[in-house]
Amino acid sequence: MEAFLNPLLSRCLPEGCTFRIHPHQGKPALLRKLKDRLKGYASWLPQDHRIVVVVDMDQDQCHQLKCKLEKACAQAGLQSRRAAGGPQWQVVTRIAIEELEAWYFGDWQAVCRAFPRASPTVPRRSRYRNPDAIQGGTWEAFERVLKEFGHCRQGLPKVETATTMGKHMEPEDNCSPSFQAFWQALTEAVR
Repeated sequence: MEAFLNPLLSRCLPEGCTFRIHPHQGKPALLRKLKDRLKGYASWLPQDHRIVVVVDMDQDQCHQLKCKLEKACAQAGLQSRRAAGGPQWQVVTRIAIEELEAWYFGDWQAVCRAFPRASPTVPRRSRYRNPDAIQGGTWEAFERVLKEFGHCRQGLPKVETATTMGKHMEPEDNCSPSFQAFWQALTEAVR
């Protein structure tokens, strides 16, 4: 996620907007440390700062995972976007359904720019029409499609691919509902 977000945010956020990404050693580490990390931020967070927590859904139930994230915000004493119900929030929680690679399927034009041999017709295939509904692992599906067109013969280099996709994705063109929820919150945060 960090490798994807750094180039994407550097390119797409308004000039003068700054950000920092704090990666964790996977989702279990993030969930274990989130409440305490947020408590630390709560003690000094300026009014014009926002925290965005983003995780892959993986095999979790979306609603249960969202509840865990929201509970950590409340226990840390921070106002989440969901709890605020308006623009006066401090932290927003977002989930990539099912994994980051679903967001790549959401902007297939960016995939074609990053991987020129990929066919622009892939999103017309029934299993890829809704990026957030791809079954059986989105990174595996993404790897299969790229291999089909002669890319990633040795397997999907996830970090390199994330960086490349972050350089090519256009947020307005992405049809993944979970990406759009993420981007909408980010856009709101920088107004």
